[in-house]
Amino acid sequence: MENRELFAAITTVPPVIVRLDGRAFHRLAHMLGFVKPFDVRFSHAMSAVCRSLVADSGLSPEFAFTFSDEISLYITKLPFSGRVEKIDSVAASFAASALTLALECAEPVAFDSRVIPATPAYAVGYLVHRQDEAWRNHLNAYCQQALISDGMKPRQAAARLKGMPSPEMHELMHARGVNLARTPAWQRRGVLVYKKTAEKEGFNPMTKEKVKAIRTSVTIDNNLPLFSSPEGQKFLRSLIPGA
Repeated sequence: MENRELFAAITTVPPVIVRLDGRAFHRLAHMLGFVKPFDVRFSHAMSAVCRSLVADSGLSPEFAFTFSDEISLYITKLPFSGRVEKIDSVAASFAASALTLALECAEPVAFDSRVIPATPAYAVGYLVHRQDEAWRNHLNAYCQQALISDGMKPRQAAARLKGMPSPEMHELMHARGVNLARTPAWQRRGVLVYKKTAEKEGFNPMTKEKVKAIRTSVTIDNNLPLFSSPEGQKFLRSLIPGA
């Protein structure tokens, strides 16, 4: 019989970025009663999903960056011989399962997934861009919730905010006693989950000698620098060799 698995043979080469986006998460937020504009429980759950993706998924990304319902993975050693269809399906299904467990959902959740060919330098620019999007999402989330609290319908609030410059958004919230530059860093800049290596001293019971070993742990960073700043650029380049 004719083989029509046309897309199964599409492959890519490392490094790549895999971006996951939650599907219909507004319904999930309503179902679980998330606090608006930002819910700590949901943020912790997304961080837990990222940790599982980094440590347990078999995809072995170097790190995962998340904000809102989005996760970006940076992968330098491709599984499944670089088969795009396989990477996408496993990443999306694993993330959905991990989030279902983290939130103890009674109904299924879903992510879509895409593979983005990258270079180390591209990955740095990509993260700057996604963090900028996290900031825009943060501004819009606060302002939309404020307008809804004032009595607007969600669509009216969205229409009011469409195209509104950032300074006006700041003023809108400042009038309500909220300084958007001083909200929690994870809301403004996202969360990064990455592998961290450290040298530790141990003891070899066979030789009765002290030995040094490299240990790898997974770190969840909720207080990121601004990636476009000199500090942020230095931080990213420490995570992305060759950038």
